[in-house]
Amino acid sequence: MSASEIFERVPRFLRSFYFLAGVAFLAWMFLFDANDFVKQYDMYAKWQELNNDKEYYLREIDKVKKDRAELLSSPELLEKFAREKYIMKRPGEDVFVLVPQEKE
Repeated sequence: MSASEIFERVPRFLRSFYFLAGVAFLAWMFLFDANDFVKQYDMYAKWQELNNDKEYYLREIDKVKKDRAELLSSPELLEKFAREKYIMKRPGEDVFVLVPQEKE
């Protein structure tokens, strides 16, 4: 079987210039282009991750704003917060910090 016989067995539309140019263009776009599908998928995954992070940080900002409003409204809550978070004390007062023992 010669090359011309094999070439003749291929359907005519598969041998057309436009089909071959289209296949070459699609191969270039899918595999070799700077914005190929692998990079597009990676960028989409990164975008989803950043959106999730954005939602998390927006929730945290709301939580902090709520805590701040509560703290600024009451001196007792402000003192409680300072004692618990920053281990502050009044003059002449001793503070004991109890740390749970880690399991081995």
